Amino acid sequence: MGGLGVHGATARGVRLGRGQICWRLRPGVRRHGGGWTLGIMRYLGVGTVKQISKIGLGTWQFGSREWGYGDQYADQVARAIVRRALELGVTLFDTAEIYGFGRSERILGQALGGDRERVFLATKILPVLPVAPVVEQRAVASADRLGARSLDLYQVHQPNPVIRDGTIMRGMRTLQRIGLIGEAGVSNYSLRRWRAAEEALGSRVLSNQIPYSLVARSPERDLLPYAAQRGRVVLAYSPLAQGLLSGRYDPGTRPANRVRAANPLFLPANLARAAELIAALRQVADAHSATPAQIALAWVIRHPAVAAIPGASSVEQLESNAAAADIDLTDDQYQALAAAAARFRPITGPAALPRLARARFGR
Repeated sequence: MGGLGVHGATARGVRLGRGQICWRLRPGVRRHGGGWTLGIMRYLGVGTVKQISKIGLGTWQFGSREWGYGDQYADQVARAIVRRALELGVTLFDTAEIYGFGRSERILGQALGGDRERVFLATKILPVLPVAPVVEQRAVASADRLGARSLDLYQVHQPNPVIRDGTIMRGMRTLQRIGLIGEAGVSNYSLRRWRAAEEALGSRVLSNQIPYSLVARSPERDLLPYAAQRGRVVLAYSPLAQGLLSGRYDPGTRPANRVRAANPLFLPANLARAAELIAALRQVADAHSATPAQIALAWVIRHPAVAAIPGASSVEQLESNAAAADIDLTDDQYQALAAAAARFRPITGPAALPRLARARFGR
């Protein structure tokens, strides 16, 4: 594989951890002056049939009105984002049946068109009644909405608090046997439950999709070591903490859409507390001619078992996200950012509730 060329680029394996190789292959983009220049996309090396890009595209916002992007975004911009992602070597596209109640899957499938079969297509089932026949039926419905003959990764969106994973994984085994899905995955699972799901399936559960960023680092305790040791994948959602790490927000500039407004991280007090971390991101960004958001993404995907799935509100944001794959942080930069993140102590939990109410209603 080391000699394979695509679009004028040459694949080069970079060993990052035990048994894992990050492949550099297709062109991405890097900022240069006022524009962008070609860079390199990177890929996980975990033995999947199709490559998984280290920077993917999350599509919660496709067709989901709570983001407030409007109909033009769903009808036109989303397609342009997907098409540009393909040009930049992004292969990982993640959606879910619950996003826009199936609308996200339809928009993504239509945007991919004839390229569906060359990407790593991932979607999720919401396990309200996760008995095997329902799991099978819902996978068929998702594939139909996506216009796909098969799903590369079918994930359980949340652990069901009542029903164990045995019956879910029976459905997954059937779907794998008939070729409708390639890999099974989970989302928001503890390590104990991830391992139990693997035992129930009788083979690997490839991935666990979880929040992971500079301000959400609990996966480092057990999930990341497990993934690295076993050739599994952590799919990092909210790798920019819903935009907190972009540096666009401060106590006087808070987000307007409902998703972010309901997140305690965007309380004025927390935005003030995040100033040191944002300053650290800016300092590293200056050294790489990059943006704080790109540095935050580069920090997340520096771990060999991690691929990130940020969303994008525009083609320009998608290009910026893809460019992060080509940023190599030094050990000192990585550790400096980790230390700054450890000093960020946001107000969360019950203490945040009255502040959220005041911020929302102006009281």
